[in-house]
Amino acid sequence: MANSKSTLFRDQTIRFGNGIEGIALEIDSANPVNYFDAITDLATIETTQIDGKLFVPEDGTPVAVVIVVPGSLGVAPSHLAHAQALTDHGIAACVIDPFGSRSVTSTVADQTQYSFAASAWDVLATAAHLAARDDIDGARIGAQGHSRGGSAVITAAVEDFAAVFPVSLCAVYAAYPWCGHQFLAPSIGDTVLRAVIGDRDEWCLPQQVQGQIHAMRLTGGKASFRLFAGAQHSFDRGTAVELVEAAAVSPGAPTCYIDRTGAFIHPLTGVADATLMDRELMIYGMKAGYGKRGARIGSEGDQAALFREDMLNFWTGHL
Repeated sequence: MANSKSTLFRDQTIRFGNGIEGIALEIDSANPVNYFDAITDLATIETTQIDGKLFVPEDGTPVAVVIVVPGSLGVAPSHLAHAQALTDHGIAACVIDPFGSRSVTSTVADQTQYSFAASAWDVLATAAHLAARDDIDGARIGAQGHSRGGSAVITAAVEDFAAVFPVSLCAVYAAYPWCGHQFLAPSIGDTVLRAVIGDRDEWCLPQQVQGQIHAMRLTGGKASFRLFAGAQHSFDRGTAVELVEAAAVSPGAPTCYIDRTGAFIHPLTGVADATLMDRELMIYGMKAGYGKRGARIGSEGDQAALFREDMLNFWTGHL
């Protein structure tokens, strides 16, 4: 893969080893302040644009596509490597950059620089953008998210959230997602969803992910889960395990549920409040004693290869 020296993803020229070069996209998205804003109070939403790179195999016919959504550190070489692997198998890949246009460089120290609802909006806005292209099969659009991006693709699959968009995702692959926000009725309709996480993850709670997947199954959803032995967060990176000292995490904090209007239900009161924001709930988790600084990311042994195998088996089986 080759790219320019620009630090802005939108200005980079990226060409895979298989010869496929990224097509620059400007995608109309939005900045809802919370899920209620995104679902019920649409008139107040501030619009924005995000950047993306679309990599399309030379097939000559509309092809399936996977939207690749990065986590709190932004687009990494591993995300581009996953995108290349998809194109090697005849599937287009669209890597999005949620940070650049929002003037964000990282959310590891502060996840509230823009809302988790905005992250999910980015996914469906990208799906709508891709569905309008002649080279993309609008009936075969999937999304793969990592960490915060994993949270985004899960929310984008939930029917109560996705209903405001003219498109839906046919499949979702959530890699080590944070599942601290969950809909009370997490129906995903016909979307096929898979979540994977390591049992040594210090950023996200595996038990919370298990609970999310189980709840989806109870609503009739086609959802599956895999726990990887000995794996840390971002175990697909193919780089040595390292401590990210700036990371502010609270994986053990109580789950914050969301009702069908998008209103948060505070864990202490059990009452839905449309005015609650991500920041207030994260401060609650910190003050309740769940917060800590520093968390590890990276791979050991064959973990990255096992992730890639699981990922490709999922996508080739459902697209």
